[in-house]
Amino acid sequence: MKQKEKRPKVSTKRKIYRITIVATLIYSSVGIALYHLQKKILFHPVTLPRDYKFSFNVPFKEVNIPMNETDTVNVIQFFHADSIPKGVIIYLHGNTGNVTNYAKCAPIFLKHGYEVWMPDYPGYGKTTGDLTEENIYKQAKEVYKLAHSKFAADSIIVYGRSLGTGVASFIAAKFPCHRLILETPYYSMPDVLSTYAPIYPTERMSHFKFPVGEYLQDVKAPVTIFHGTSDKVIPYRCAEKLKKVLKPGDEFITIENGSHNNLNNFPLFYQKLDSVLNL
Repeated sequence: MKQKEKRPKVSTKRKIYRITIVATLIYSSVGIALYHLQKKILFHPVTLPRDYKFSFNVPFKEVNIPMNETDTVNVIQFFHADSIPKGVIIYLHGNTGNVTNYAKCAPIFLKHGYEVWMPDYPGYGKTTGDLTEENIYKQAKEVYKLAHSKFAADSIIVYGRSLGTGVASFIAAKFPCHRLILETPYYSMPDVLSTYAPIYPTERMSHFKFPVGEYLQDVKAPVTIFHGTSDKVIPYRCAEKLKKVLKPGDEFITIENGSHNNLNNFPLFYQKLDSVLNL
């Protein structure tokens, strides 16, 4: 019988070369996907038809603020029908759904005598326009201006949740207000992205910045921050970095074992929020 011919061994250098090529292709492919799919990864809007009828358990009014000939900001204004409000809370919500997902938070603030205004971002609910960071800021500014036409600056509280903390910080940095409250914030969007993709240059790759850490340095109003240590969406470390830019008198409230969507299950959250809203 003829002996089988032995295949030549692949050299170690060639193996390393092949592994390097494969790793480079994978790295590049994932990086390209992250670069081009950021909007889909970050934003999860639910659009509503223009004739959609909202229904909530508390009195409300629907307002549309025109931005241009085609685009409007849809705002739901919650209020007490039988009392004069002591101020307004501009509530800038998270990245999922639309105001219908967050309306359940309104009574928390209404009981303290505030109106609660919840705008949707472009493409969310009935709000229209291109979903860009610049447009989100522009629309939020118009909401603030409308609020300021009815309430003094020292009666306006700006509240941001999750994604909305970037928008809220921007507004509080640009305009006077009574207080800025941030629930589950982040230092910046590239910083959050680096948690999920640490081997990529996220600062250069990110289309959306939302630099909360930068904006807070220009906020003159008192700042209150809530974050849970078990947050798996925006890790605690992403918020903890904000401590270094807080002013004397600002508060960073750590909710032990709190996650991204359950801080309102903890007595400490209500205790601190009630004390702030009663000031």
